[in-house]
Amino acid sequence: MVQSGGCSANDFREVFKKNIEKRVRSLPEIDGLSKETVLSSWIAKYDAIYRGEDDVCRPPGRGALSAVSELILSKEQLYEMFQQILGVKKLEHQLLYNACQLDNADEQAAQIRRELDGRLQLAEKMAKERNFPKFIAKEMESMYIEELRSSVNLLMANLESLPVSKGGPEFKLQKLKRSQNSAFLDIGDENEIQLSKSDVVLSFTLEIVIMEVQGLKSVAPNRIVYCTMEVEGGEKLQTDQAEASRPQWGTQGDFTTTHPRPVVKVKLFTESTGVLALEDKELGRVILYPTSNSSKSADLHRMIVPKNSQDSDLKIKLAVRMDKPPHMKHSGYLYALGQKVWKRWKKRYFVLVQVSQYTFAMCSYREKKSEPQELMQLEGYTVDYTDPHPGLQGGQMFFNAVKEGDTVIFASDDEQDRILWVQAMYRATGQSYKPIPAIQTQKLNPKGGTLHADAQLSGKDADRFQKHGMDEFISANPCKLDHAFLFRILQRQTLDHRLNDSYSCLGWFSPGQVFVLDEYCARYGVRGCHRHLCYLTELMEHSENGAVIDPTLLHYSFAFCASHVHGNRPDGIGTVSVEEKERFEEIKERLSSLLENQISHFRYCFPFGRPEGALKATLSLLERVLMKDIATPIPAEEVKKVVRKCLEKAALINYTRLTEYARTEGPAEKDTETMNQATPARKLEEVLHLAELCIEVLQQNEEHHAEGREAFAWWPDLLAEHAEKFWALFTVDMDTALEAQPQDSWDSFPLFQLLNNFLRNDTLLCNGKFHKHLQEIFVPSVVRYVDLMESSIAQSIHRGFEQETWQPVNNGSATSEDLFWKLDALQMFVFDLHWPEQEFAHHLEQRLKLMASDMIEACVKRTRTAFEIKLQKASKTTDLRIPASVCTMFNVLVDAKKQSTKLCALDGGQEFGSQWQQYHSKIDDLIDNTVKEIISLLVSKFVSVLEGVLSKLSRYDEGTFFSSILSFTVKAAAKYVDVPKPGMDLADTYIMFVRQNQDILREKVNEEMYIEKLFDQWYSSSMKVICVWLADRLDLQLHIYQLKTLIKIVKKSYRDFRLQGVLEGTLHGKAYETLHRRLTVEEAAASVSDGGGLQGITMKDSDEEEG
Repeated sequence: MVQSGGCSANDFREVFKKNIEKRVRSLPEIDGLSKETVLSSWIAKYDAIYRGEDDVCRPPGRGALSAVSELILSKEQLYEMFQQILGVKKLEHQLLYNACQLDNADEQAAQIRRELDGRLQLAEKMAKERNFPKFIAKEMESMYIEELRSSVNLLMANLESLPVSKGGPEFKLQKLKRSQNSAFLDIGDENEIQLSKSDVVLSFTLEIVIMEVQGLKSVAPNRIVYCTMEVEGGEKLQTDQAEASRPQWGTQGDFTTTHPRPVVKVKLFTESTGVLALEDKELGRVILYPTSNSSKSADLHRMIVPKNSQDSDLKIKLAVRMDKPPHMKHSGYLYALGQKVWKRWKKRYFVLVQVSQYTFAMCSYREKKSEPQELMQLEGYTVDYTDPHPGLQGGQMFFNAVKEGDTVIFASDDEQDRILWVQAMYRATGQSYKPIPAIQTQKLNPKGGTLHADAQLSGKDADRFQKHGMDEFISANPCKLDHAFLFRILQRQTLDHRLNDSYSCLGWFSPGQVFVLDEYCARYGVRGCHRHLCYLTELMEHSENGAVIDPTLLHYSFAFCASHVHGNRPDGIGTVSVEEKERFEEIKERLSSLLENQISHFRYCFPFGRPEGALKATLSLLERVLMKDIATPIPAEEVKKVVRKCLEKAALINYTRLTEYARTEGPAEKDTETMNQATPARKLEEVLHLAELCIEVLQQNEEHHAEGREAFAWWPDLLAEHAEKFWALFTVDMDTALEAQPQDSWDSFPLFQLLNNFLRNDTLLCNGKFHKHLQEIFVPSVVRYVDLMESSIAQSIHRGFEQETWQPVNNGSATSEDLFWKLDALQMFVFDLHWPEQEFAHHLEQRLKLMASDMIEACVKRTRTAFEIKLQKASKTTDLRIPASVCTMFNVLVDAKKQSTKLCALDGGQEFGSQWQQYHSKIDDLIDNTVKEIISLLVSKFVSVLEGVLSKLSRYDEGTFFSSILSFTVKAAAKYVDVPKPGMDLADTYIMFVRQNQDILREKVNEEMYIEKLFDQWYSSSMKVICVWLADRLDLQLHIYQLKTLIKIVKKSYRDFRLQGVLEGTLHGKAYETLHRRLTVEEAAASVSDGGGLQGITMKDSDEEEG
């Protein structure tokens, strides 16, 4: 990603952020630390590392410089950039800059005019000699000439439309505009409208600065003096007042005039002291005739003084600065003689005026005149140096301007002035011939100017240029160069420079670079198709070498070339050369191969989906490239066929690179041997790791490369085919590793779960070719695993119950807990497989539920048997306390009831519904019946204890021998000692038995509902037993001790069972009501016969009695 240059700093940041966010979101929650805080910390750390805050010594980056390159650059910045691009040294640039006068806007405009004229001449020569490039059709030859003329005339029109007033030092060449609607121009035609004198308008700015006056003697030192200044024909200005002893001012006056030769008057006055004086007295004056070439510095000028003045040596120091307007190209005094104008040889003041970009005039002016006296339009003239004319008096250095039917001779007073005039007129005429003076040595301009290199090189300068090899470039004629070849070099080196910039450009030029390339093509006539063909070639070379190029950029250039070659260009240019067509077909084939290769390497050409939208644009471009011509769309199936082939290659490429990364296969023979000799566990571990990587790759494909569906709706289908091909390659390694596993090894199931969980959630891959193959491999393993687990669980039940101690473990015993855990673990294991094929999934589910039912049934029956054996061994007296093991057995059945709901309930829809419901209800009925049976057994045990108590009370029945002895003994003994109440110990013992067993059951049995059922039956059965016992003694009066014991047993039982939650309906059953009535009657009878016998024990208010 870094070397390709296709990703910006923001791209890297976004990829990092997305991956960190995925990792953090998958972590469990941390108390007191939000995931947003963790994410923010990671991003802040990334930003700190990227900016290099931790590295104090880190040098400043080029980020700021590259950012500047994206802006509109100045001319100096463009010079600097292209010096780097073309490898031009600073000195070489300076030599070229000076020699070509790149700082001279007039020279540059004149050079453009000469180049355009040269291009027109070449076009005419080509048409005349019929030396055309080879076109695909013969009639294109004449069209080609018209295209050349049109492009040149268009540029001429654009140049002519530039306003002249924007010239001067601030003049900047505007971009040569392209417009196909402009009319053809033929600049310099004889029938062109001639200029009139009123068309030539000049405006000058004059600055007059009066410094001081010297030699003033005629005025007293304390007198006031001042100066006035005026440009003749304009307003008058005055300086400040000063004393005659110090006549100094430094005052500036600004004037404007339209006279090339104005007259400036400056006068010195003193204030008049006379009462009748109307005007101040003039002390002196000076009259100046400045021009734009006059000295700008302050000089002393002798003043004209009135007659009889004492100030014979009166001088004034002043400066007159006359700026020349931008369209005034040169001025000065020349001798001239012409046939149509300036018919007398005499000295005149000439001004070379630029009226428009293509219109120049040579004008002569008189003093104080704004319009030229005479003018000559320079179009069509050729200027050159000439020898002196012996018959003409005046002037030393001669040159002339020649046109068909007219010759104008000019002469200057020195050579330097002649060279400057010839160069100025050479630029104005636009002639291709370059005047060269006969004299090759040159002195400095005595007027302070310097000689331009184009005008004449000194011997020293010529040696410098020749020494550095610049003379060839300086003297080159642009019209004779192969600009198509030169532009190709320029564009290639510019692109190389751009791609090596730190700015991620993807092949796009910067605005400044585009500006220069556009200017080159427009100025030198580089054909657009050639430009884009070269651009495509360079872009493809860089792309083939690993650089990331924006496919949209390739698309633009390719579309331009395609529309050109197929004759459908929007700008109307219709000529197509054979070379362009052949190059286009070659590039088209090469581009097609490049795009197919990029799609085959889509993971590596567009990593993490970057650059954004690049894959989509590549697919769209491929469709465009596959089109036969620009108008006929290609059938979708053909594009799909090509893309499918690319993605098949991509599967092999991706898997090969992935296996190399995972080190499961390698080019070295040693690695292969190591792989073959690896243990089965090692092979499985490596395949599992490889599967994880494969899943990650396909997830990344879906996450980062799904944008292809925006280009083609069928992209997801092809991506699914690609995935199947990818998995087919993985199948070979997977099958090899699985074949090496032992028969009864279950370590491979995590591999199935990993792959199946990914595949079943992918709508396109679910139950696909690889998914079905995966199921076929693991079906035997799953079936065998379930068979072995069923056998194992059955054996563990048998062994477990044989050795069971019935110690409580969680919700049951050790054996039951182990059983239910194994059944649940087996079902969860199969559930976690998420078997995708419905029929086999239902079969597995049904089999496991049936297995659970059978196992639970065996568990219930074995527990029932153990419960009965245990209970039979228990005591039948009031010493009976329910053992913990009995409660554990009870809990096993309770837990079995709960577990059966989860382990035996089939969630398989309607297919197995009725049959399974019948089977499942059988399990429920078995458990319910077993619970009822053990409750009945337990109640029977409790009732047998109560029967034992009642049998002891039977000994007190009326009329028995034992009863008489007991009664007599107790009464006799009561007279002497405190005898315990007979029967009370028995009642208390029983009540304690009931209460403690209630507490044991309540504490150790887990199911409330079964406890309540047990207590209901226990209470009801106890009342019935007592009721039957009393019914057998209807004809007998109860012994006092029997009555007291029964009353206490009944009252306490009623109260204890009510506290345990037995309902009122059960408490007040028929047996209890019968008991209550009988005991109440017996109590009344006893109180009549033996008033103190009951000793406070009564059926009334039994709730208030303490237990």
